Amino acid sequence: MIGIIDYGIGNLRSVQKAFEIQGVEAGLFRDRTALEQCEKLILPGVGAFGDCMAALQKADLEPLVRDWIRKERPLLGICVGMQMLLECSYEFGEHAGLGIITGSVRPFRDQATTAGLKIPQMGWNKVTFVRPSILTEGLGASEYFYFVHSYYCDVSDPAMVLGECDFGIRYCAALERGRLYGTQFHPEKSADAGLKVLKNFAEKG
Repeated sequence: MIGIIDYGIGNLRSVQKAFEIQGVEAGLFRDRTALEQCEKLILPGVGAFGDCMAALQKADLEPLVRDWIRKERPLLGICVGMQMLLECSYEFGEHAGLGIITGSVRPFRDQATTAGLKIPQMGWNKVTFVRPSILTEGLGASEYFYFVHSYYCDVSDPAMVLGECDFGIRYCAALERGRLYGTQFHPEKSADAGLKVLKNFAEKG
């Protein structure tokens, strides 16, 4: 069972459906006991970083996420769910993240504007994978995925970076540390390549 953390943020049903159409059992859970009984977890996130962190804390699920990662159990953060793994974000002020991955979440603003790009990045962009991973098995060295975001993950340790993308600046679009994974893109909205990422996580992560 894949547990999708339901803390009131994110398009949870679309993630659940993306698993289900591939024959993978996935449930939406808000109860800590139910989540702890799952084999793997998805940490979704849509909207502002600070709102997502506040919602996770209000639902009293931040300790679960921290403990899960500390025990090296498989977890995939999607979009803001990936951003929350970092130390902090500068979206609408400065907000503390989970601090699992060293780095911060920063605005595209200056780089994208200089390059003549519109913010937010909304649509398809190419991700280049910089090393092998179970998450990308069966995919090419580069694939297109669907993004919706105005802030990017500035990851301090290059060893944590799994995939990179260009949008005025080259940034971390996917990360991996042991059995902890993150995608800035939305795999559930990324056609066959995105479905493959989710299936790999379910079967091999």
